[in-house]
Amino acid sequence: MARSKFIFITGGVVSSLGKGIASSSIANLLECRGLRVTLQKLDPYLNVDPGTMSPFQHGEVFVTDDGAETDLDLGHYERFTHATLTRANNATSGSIYERILARERRGDYLGKTVQVIPHVTDAIREQINKVATDDIDVVLTEIGGTIGDIESLPFVEAIRQMRQQVGRNGCVFVHVTLVPYIAAAGELKTKPTQHSVKELRALGIQPDILVCRAETGFSREIREKISSFCDVDREAVIAARDVDTVYQVPVEFAEQRVDDIVLDRLRLEAGPRNLKPWKDMVHRLRNPRDKVSIGVVGKYVDYEDSYKSLKEALLHGGLAHDLEVEVGWVEAEGIVRETAKGQLDRYDGILVPGGFGIRGIEGMIEAIRYARENLVPYFGICLGMQVMVIEFLRNVCGVSDANSAEFDPEARDRVFLKLRELKGVEDLGGTMRVGAWPCRLQPESFAHRAYGAPRISERHRHRYEFNRPEYEGVITDNGMRITGETPEVDYVEICELPDHPWYLGCQFHPEFKSKPLEPQPLFKAFVGASYERRLRHGSSAAEREAQQFLRLPWSRTRRAIVSSGVSRWDSRES
Repeated sequence: MARSKFIFITGGVVSSLGKGIASSSIANLLECRGLRVTLQKLDPYLNVDPGTMSPFQHGEVFVTDDGAETDLDLGHYERFTHATLTRANNATSGSIYERILARERRGDYLGKTVQVIPHVTDAIREQINKVATDDIDVVLTEIGGTIGDIESLPFVEAIRQMRQQVGRNGCVFVHVTLVPYIAAAGELKTKPTQHSVKELRALGIQPDILVCRAETGFSREIREKISSFCDVDREAVIAARDVDTVYQVPVEFAEQRVDDIVLDRLRLEAGPRNLKPWKDMVHRLRNPRDKVSIGVVGKYVDYEDSYKSLKEALLHGGLAHDLEVEVGWVEAEGIVRETAKGQLDRYDGILVPGGFGIRGIEGMIEAIRYARENLVPYFGICLGMQVMVIEFLRNVCGVSDANSAEFDPEARDRVFLKLRELKGVEDLGGTMRVGAWPCRLQPESFAHRAYGAPRISERHRHRYEFNRPEYEGVITDNGMRITGETPEVDYVEICELPDHPWYLGCQFHPEFKSKPLEPQPLFKAFVGASYERRLRHGSSAAEREAQQFLRLPWSRTRRAIVSSGVSRWDSRES
């Protein structure tokens, strides 16, 4: 067995306290001290994975290089660290029970009665140990749900057993709780935290660190009270106040020496903390030189977690240019040709993200038509690329019945087909293309200029592919260019309009590989092109006036700072 140390993160009182961000932030600090980390999410629901769950219920499905469809918290893990995650880094009750039942059917248990203890808890510990390889110093495992939930009990028992397996210096228990502010009383209340810790202790786990979520920081008296009633060292009671960006959390934890506490409990030696690149990034995030507005035309916009990685990737693209990215969420179903201009002309760039099903497709087509005809930078991702090609065939190439087999299986011109329907393409034996695939880029394309390399690898999650044999000639004869393709299987990966300021659709999901310190190249290029349009056109009459004012050759100029459409003037020496 590998000699990795373990950190287990649980949550109490209510859900959505930010266990994933807490886990990511602790891992970030340990990485900043030279340790090698990995993170894992164990979810108590019975779905085998979130791949078939509604985005409105569960948020986005995050995809790893090896094709695992996982919880969105794995996106946080990758954005905050350099950990390489795989399907072993996410498991659910459903996947655990599926594995146990398969073993029982094969006779692996030799006729024994299969029970929660020891069989389910053993399988959970086996899952945890899968990621504890020789090249990992610390494994951080987050337990989904809330302490007290009946479905999470086997996971809590499994991590209790892990302490027996690795010893007291082999693991640390971190419990994330809530310290609510009661406005009527004018004070913070510690009782929910006390009850949550009591519940956890009743299950055999004494937390080593309490991460206490609160609207603001709390006083020394509150910290001492929590420490006393919960039997946790005072310095290990961490105030996790609300912050304006999740990327501030590692800085907050560093100020309270969370990494020092962890290293002390684990008896680990590590180098000094180097958080400067991260702090510099947070400073730039909070002090942009300007802003840019991006309209995201999607079908799950009522629940922003459906596009969590996308939103973060746009933010990272802005960071690359020291810009604040204002994201406008536009419901695709509400767009028609007559209203598209009024709904979209406020944005400097338009993006259509991934999705499944026919709902909202015609609205997306109208949004894409508006971007193409008005030379607005456009970025289509997965479904956004497919609809971009369909719009081009309908409105430029004259193929009025162009459609996808997903939206109309009986359409005369089925431009996108299921994998198994494509002529001359090897049957992959599955219904989806998921995970990392290589892509060869055409020189002098938007994509090639963005990546600066002839070959890339990006992650996919889709069922339908471009019907290249029948429609490649039609789109290329009318000016659209195929600029990315898989080297061997001949799938179309990227399409562009070279005569447009920036107009690109990709079949893959580039947002899954974007990090705040390493912005994804296509998002960086798209945000940059959108900002160039903003400088040329402005987003309002006041902003266009400000740009014109700036170009006057005066020895003493004024810089326009546009806020909410109102120009304020700040005298500066030229």
